Amino acid sequence: FHKILISVMRLTRPSLFTGVSVTCDPRDIPGDILNIECKNDMAIPQPDTGIGQVLLLPQSFGNIYLGETFACCICVHNSSNDVVYDVALKAILQMSNQRVPLLDEEENDLTQLAPDDLINKIIQHEVKEIGTHILVCAVHYKGIGGFEQSFRKFFKFQVLKPLDVKTKFYNAESEEVYLEAGIQNITSGPIFLEKVNLEPAPSYVVTPLNSIVGHDSSKIDTVFGPVGCVNPHDTRQYLFCLRPGPQARNNPSSLKQTANIGKLDIVWRTNMGDKGRLQTSQLQRMILASQYGDLKVMVEKVPNVVKLEEQFDIILSITNISEKDLSLHLDFLPGGFATEWHCASSRYLQKLPVGKTLTVDLSLMPLKLGLQTIAGVKLTDTFLKRSYIYENLAQVFVVNEITEERQRFLSQWIQQEV
Repeated sequence: FHKILISVMRLTRPSLFTGVSVTCDPRDIPGDILNIECKNDMAIPQPDTGIGQVLLLPQSFGNIYLGETFACCICVHNSSNDVVYDVALKAILQMSNQRVPLLDEEENDLTQLAPDDLINKIIQHEVKEIGTHILVCAVHYKGIGGFEQSFRKFFKFQVLKPLDVKTKFYNAESEEVYLEAGIQNITSGPIFLEKVNLEPAPSYVVTPLNSIVGHDSSKIDTVFGPVGCVNPHDTRQYLFCLRPGPQARNNPSSLKQTANIGKLDIVWRTNMGDKGRLQTSQLQRMILASQYGDLKVMVEKVPNVVKLEEQFDIILSITNISEKDLSLHLDFLPGGFATEWHCASSRYLQKLPVGKTLTVDLSLMPLKLGLQTIAGVKLTDTFLKRSYIYENLAQVFVVNEITEERQRFLSQWIQQEV
């Protein structure tokens, strides 16, 4: 029989209590008596709030979600009529693959405990693993006569997954990469997403696309509106644009070898203000290496609107991201009689060293009205006889006559379509 008792109480915020509303028609025997009682009862939701106004203290251990802070109070009580000495309390949080010390015996500053006295210790720990957690509390003390005694108690609880994150990557015609992140609330109650940021890898620079400029140009609002609440099983979509940073621009071949895009940093709060934070693992764009190959071809300059049967110019940039110097031969793909290349059918290009970029000026002749696609080019490695084909380089709008108003309108329309 131990003279010392130990108990663990989880520290969590209260919830809003909602009472049961019992009403009746005023023409019934009770009349308006029940309706008046409901109106005066603070625990019954009112029409303008939808929730009660009474706080309910926690009645159970409740759910604990990954990324939240687990806080509890450990109480050691001397239930005997004797004084115990050298009381020491130790707490360890045991998970599937590790043990985290939360309270060591050296942190105890009390050496004795009088009858009916108690020791309270508050511990906190940010849970970072899903699954079963066991809180092990050990008490060591000396009774009358100096006999040492000790015992342990185990408290088991589950840590659940709060959010489900799904990502998609979209490739633009330029170097840009768009990341769409769908964040679903899989907790048992509503949450408020306080912050969702993308921390990019060193090779990229990120631009969030989740804000809009309101009527007042100085005020920036989120695309989700003023209500930041996400109900259970609801999903919110976030969009980010990634561009190669200065480091990647100086060394284009690094993009071919780096699949890591970055990681999402998510901060949320529950309906009573409890805070949680999650960071995903490194997001990987698996198609990155196969997309670039040994060459990267981009359209550096092209007009949005051109005049029918009037020559226009485009500028291509060709970057060598292979591991050897390349000698290239340029061929033009047929344009289907909508646009024709207005230059030699093929040519040899100057030698392109590793990591360097070559710009090529080309001319085309538009032969049909409307939105037309510029046919691609074929680059051939003259040493390995390996060909690289790049189709549908860009789009231009062909008109009979170009006016300033039409130029502005079509430019905006083409950008939206792209």
